[in-house]
Amino acid sequence: MRIALLLAVSTALTACGGGDDGVAPTGATCPAGSTLTYESFGADFMDAYCLRCHSAEVEIRDRGGAPIDVNFDTLEDILRHAADIDRLAAAGPDSVNTFMPPSGDEPSEDERRQLGEWLACEEAAP
Repeated sequence: MRIALLLAVSTALTACGGGDDGVAPTGATCPAGSTLTYESFGADFMDAYCLRCHSAEVEIRDRGGAPIDVNFDTLEDILRHAADIDRLAAAGPDSVNTFMPPSGDEPSEDERRQLGEWLACEEAAP
């Protein structure tokens, strides 16, 4: 429920100009020569910061409000939600988004920038 509400707010804020409000697209791009891959970055990032709530293996009572159908267990799952992950947890030149994770260990801004870059590279991949 909390994610659905945030996504509605995010859409409204973005439509009204967005900016560095914590739920705007980051504007991250995939630089030539990026070495970030699912294997070298994405899987570990998701394990460290996201899977405690966003995994099909986590019981609904332990998901911290994460919707039951929003899971990041596989690269395919992640890419299905890449735009939302960017707006809620990544960083780039247009926005540093820190809404997620809402509790527990949090990624550094550098890790959030790497997340934005990695997502951009995955989306740009053939």
